[in-house]
Amino acid sequence: MKAKSVYKAMLGLAAVGVLAACGSSNNSSGGTTDTTEDKGMEVLGDSVTFDPNKLVNDGEPIEIEYWTWNEGDPAITMAKEYEKIYPNVTIKIVNNPWDDYWTKLPLALKGESGPAIFNIHNSQHDILIPYLAPYDIEVADLQADFTSVDPHIIDGNVYYIDSMINTGNIYYNKTLWADAGLTDADIPQTWDELREVAKKLTKMDGDTITQAGFNWNGETYSALYQGLNYQNGQLLFKDDGTVVDYDNDTTKENLQFLIDLYDKDQVGSKDFGAESSQSFGNGQSAMVYKWGWFLNELDTNYPDIDYGVFATPTPTTDTPFAYDRYNGESTPGINKNQSDAQQAVAQDFLRYCLANDDYSIKGALSLASFPTKKSLAENADILANPVLEAIAPRVERLIWPGPFPATVESTGTETMEDVLFNGKDLDTAITDGQSKMESDMKDTDFTSLEDAYQYFDEVK
Repeated sequence: MKAKSVYKAMLGLAAVGVLAACGSSNNSSGGTTDTTEDKGMEVLGDSVTFDPNKLVNDGEPIEIEYWTWNEGDPAITMAKEYEKIYPNVTIKIVNNPWDDYWTKLPLALKGESGPAIFNIHNSQHDILIPYLAPYDIEVADLQADFTSVDPHIIDGNVYYIDSMINTGNIYYNKTLWADAGLTDADIPQTWDELREVAKKLTKMDGDTITQAGFNWNGETYSALYQGLNYQNGQLLFKDDGTVVDYDNDTTKENLQFLIDLYDKDQVGSKDFGAESSQSFGNGQSAMVYKWGWFLNELDTNYPDIDYGVFATPTPTTDTPFAYDRYNGESTPGINKNQSDAQQAVAQDFLRYCLANDDYSIKGALSLASFPTKKSLAENADILANPVLEAIAPRVERLIWPGPFPATVESTGTETMEDVLFNGKDLDTAITDGQSKMESDMKDTDFTSLEDAYQYFDEVK
């Protein structure tokens, strides 16, 4: 696998810019014309390949826009590299804050002046899909190079895939761990082991907790309950995939387990800070369940915390139906309403990103998300990241239910709060939560993608 673009040694050139200068000129309109078809560069990729030895847009100057909300978007770096190869192409980066992005982008895509290519988040699938052009890449080639392609095939076409995926892990404070006399040998594999370790990590002043062994306050429950259900072979949606399945014995047992950690084991408390993220960052909680985003938050906001990461425990040491839910960071979308010339450049740039390992590596390390590119499964830079190292052995046993409506998480959180804070009967709260989720989803056309999971038949 060729990870980077390199020149053939016989050319003796040190940079793309040198080669580009030899075969380009400024035209009367002020743009640069590229006249060098043979760039002297090697072809990138395995199945999805990129041959740089060609002219783009017949070498004539062209500008396209790439829209994103993320300054760490790896496509930004790739755009600069692409421009070095093709001096006639300008890729203008338009960066909008998240909220503005989802206001402006749908409006822009309706006309002919919208961006040729843009960042996608799968939560906005229904809004974006009417404006997406299918990838000009064989689906079989995508499947050969990337995992998690199948859930994104629509009538034989692919409009975006996951470039990387993320899921939950346990972050632990290494200093508090050592102070409790714990070593790497004590890292729990099962939930029963975690509750015992959490007891050792908990400190009390009389009846008051001063250090929580495990803290799941805040946004944690909405993600954690889904993973716990999947571990026990419980799907989030019923057989037809359109009706949520929240009111079941597994959901009840898992919520009761989490509450018991506080009320019976006393390894934490609902009153021990509103957000487990902040509590961990302040050194007051020893263990928390978080996704990959938390690594960047710790490094940015709590640089003094010496933390480690280990894989989320499971009910037993046996392999579960799934270790957890995952969600993907999407590859860019192509605007079908743009001109043929702009779409052609966008498609070529997209192929450059997917064939180039650098795109996946930069994105994975920036977002602490595991790359779906198969050739990077054992990449040293990837496995040096503590979150990605924890995820690596579990990638094939993570399940994606699709971009489900927000109520699946928000109502789950409200249900938990009714039980934990308001004293509502657990069974009644979960039944009411099911009703609210169904009501919220009645006008959506969501259908679960759980049946695309390769081990789906294990629950039948």
